[in-house]
Amino acid sequence: MLSEQLKETFLKNKDPFTDILGQEQAKQGIKSALLMNRHIIIVGAPGIGKTTLAKNIAKLLPGIEVIEGCSYHCTPKEPICPSCKQSKKHKTAKLEGSKRFVRIQGSPDLTVEDLLGDIDPIKALKFGPLSLEAFTPGKVFKSNNGVLFFDELNRCPEKLQNALLQALEERKATIGSYDVDFYVNFIFCGTMNPEDTSTERLSDVLLDRFDIIYMEYPESIDVEKKIVVMKGNKSANVSDEMLNLMVYFIRLLRSDEKLEKKPSVRASIGLYERSQSNALLNGRKNVQFEDIKEVLVSVLSHRIRLKPSVRYLESVENYIKEQFHKNIEAVKWENHLEEEQESGDYR
Repeated sequence: MLSEQLKETFLKNKDPFTDILGQEQAKQGIKSALLMNRHIIIVGAPGIGKTTLAKNIAKLLPGIEVIEGCSYHCTPKEPICPSCKQSKKHKTAKLEGSKRFVRIQGSPDLTVEDLLGDIDPIKALKFGPLSLEAFTPGKVFKSNNGVLFFDELNRCPEKLQNALLQALEERKATIGSYDVDFYVNFIFCGTMNPEDTSTERLSDVLLDRFDIIYMEYPESIDVEKKIVVMKGNKSANVSDEMLNLMVYFIRLLRSDEKLEKKPSVRASIGLYERSQSNALLNGRKNVQFEDIKEVLVSVLSHRIRLKPSVRYLESVENYIKEQFHKNIEAVKWENHLEEEQESGDYR
């Protein structure tokens, strides 16, 4: 079981998830669930690191010897695919955990064949339509001995949910006309965005197979600033004052009761990067206040949504400008006047 491979890492390191800053409660929940070989769904708003955390799980898996060229990541001791089972001699190669991360992007167009596999028509002509050699493995089999990451699980149709049940409960998948069960060993990690309305309802039967891990926005402004600097591109100098101003405004909008959709951490990164490019275009190496102000609407207008009681009275573009002027620009100007008065420069 993959949980045994992770056990030593989890017990030895207090925080093995080094790719994610903060989120201590979520990290603890993931460690606890995976130690018991549980399937998990990470629930949270966009841009808070759900995918990064799932990839970090794969990176923690130790490297293993697999049969070279096998799409199922078969190991010499436990081959699961027909080809590897039939052959007695195998060439092997070492495969790191990060290479055994298989992603499925949730979509209404996703099919059962995408998930489990399908018949290759060319191989079917050669070996026969019901031969095991004609079968091409889907994402479930390719995630053998690794992590099966299902992004936006609640976007997949009901038919696909039903196909998942056997794989999750028994870690097996019976393929159509075949009477052979393929045993697959994987960690299933799904994600859901609770604010997204264009989704499918997940059946109670499917949800009963999971433990839910909740992720929130960064706990503090300092944690978010570190994330922005770590993830954002650097092309100009951004003072701590300017960075603090950007992140503070984003966090201010998140607490705004008039907003139905909140800005994610990507909004903070967007302001950080775009203010730098503005400075460069204006021939400066240091970001100034005006550089931030000029990109506000471009970065934020599509990342927030006003509640119905507000959106019919005011456009989102004007709302952003008003909030920035009210909470940042006016306050900054008042502080500037106070500093001048204290220094005796005020006229």
